[in-house]
Amino acid sequence: MAHDTLTNAQMRDIEALVHPYTHAASLRQTGAHMIASGEGIYVTDEAGRRYVEGLAGLWCCGLGFGDAELVEAAQAQFSRLPYYHLFGGRTHEPAIELAEKLKELLPMEAARIFYGCSGSEANDSQIKLIWYMNNVLGRPEKKKILSRKRGYHGVTLATASLTGLPLNHEDFDLPLEFVRHLRCPHHWKEAEPGETEAEFSARLAAELEETILAEGPETVAAFIAEPVMGAGGVIVPPEGYFPAMQAVLRKYDVQMVADEVICGFGRTANWFGSETFSIAPNSMSMAKQLTGGYFPLSAVAMDRRMAEAVEEGASRNPALGHGFTYGGHPAGCAVALAALAIYERRDIVGHVRRVAPVFQARLRAAADHPLVGEARGAGLMGGLELSPEPGRPAAFAQPGKVGARLMEEMLARGVILRSLGDTLAFCPPMVITEAEIEEMMAPLPEALDATHAWARAEGHLPA
Repeated sequence: MAHDTLTNAQMRDIEALVHPYTHAASLRQTGAHMIASGEGIYVTDEAGRRYVEGLAGLWCCGLGFGDAELVEAAQAQFSRLPYYHLFGGRTHEPAIELAEKLKELLPMEAARIFYGCSGSEANDSQIKLIWYMNNVLGRPEKKKILSRKRGYHGVTLATASLTGLPLNHEDFDLPLEFVRHLRCPHHWKEAEPGETEAEFSARLAAELEETILAEGPETVAAFIAEPVMGAGGVIVPPEGYFPAMQAVLRKYDVQMVADEVICGFGRTANWFGSETFSIAPNSMSMAKQLTGGYFPLSAVAMDRRMAEAVEEGASRNPALGHGFTYGGHPAGCAVALAALAIYERRDIVGHVRRVAPVFQARLRAAADHPLVGEARGAGLMGGLELSPEPGRPAAFAQPGKVGARLMEEMLARGVILRSLGDTLAFCPPMVITEAEIEEMMAPLPEALDATHAWARAEGHLPA
């Protein structure tokens, strides 16, 4: 779209906003895509065109758009108590009830819940509370956090340091010095020739132990991991990965932090990705589908040792010097309670288990295309990684351009997805039906063909 054809709203947008994860110069030429409304798995733009929202917004609208129960829960709470905080010992019923419900659902012995507004705030709080705990326990040196290349844990100074993506580090002077990044557990790309998934997992666990010993076990506080790596490319852990890694963590008393911001609340065909991939967390971060994406709310669940240490520290100081103005917002907690009730009453986890095989089969059918390197996924998450060499983990000379083109081809055919480098990510609302899965995936072969022809014409493929 030429600059002189931009709508008034698009021009206003350019002059008023800075868009995250957006190429600002290109946006001045194309204008922003104006989304006007949403219903079910669909959103409609200001021109009246309807799209399948194949990424559930940003991995978060698990119940789709326009769910009347969630809207009504927010409206009712706004009428009763539109805002209050949890500072200075004050509280309200929605915050208490939600914490109790989370403790009931979580696959860990959660002792306390701490609220924030986003996944970044939850993971930033994890770092601070783990440091706080180790100071209280008399372990002031135990402060380093282990993360993974291609992991995604947020964008604050601390959590962007945990995130293992160059875009989040370059020109931001990150990562901060307390973070160490381990190898990405992507068997297709990182395994040695002939190495099985189990052997690869064992090697990564050995590398973890080597890292802890090299750094000094007395300095390593925690390991943070997404059950499935989302923004890093929808990377599913290899066979036996988390049990092997956790055996090492327990040996050196290193906290296991599960980042369930994307995987939680049914996405992987269990309530939590930790259940799907045999993770036994000491603490857990949640957000996104916690409210179905309808309100900014996050939560940290901590085990008893962590909770007791935090409470002991807060008791011997004037107060716990950490918290957020909107953490535990009553409307957010009310919406989260409504979302959890819907997940249970409508058996969303059971629904995901029923429709996920259809989605995964359609995704994997694309693996035969000459532009596709690997199709992978779990539950209602999927990634289609493109390669200049069919079926091989080769890189394009200009990374990201072919993936972006495929995303554009799918958009032109009525499906909104997200390119993560040269991986096309799928994460539809969990309420999607089998027929709607077919609608979402039907344009993919034609879009792949069009992208393949473009890539060849533009010199992105071998002659």
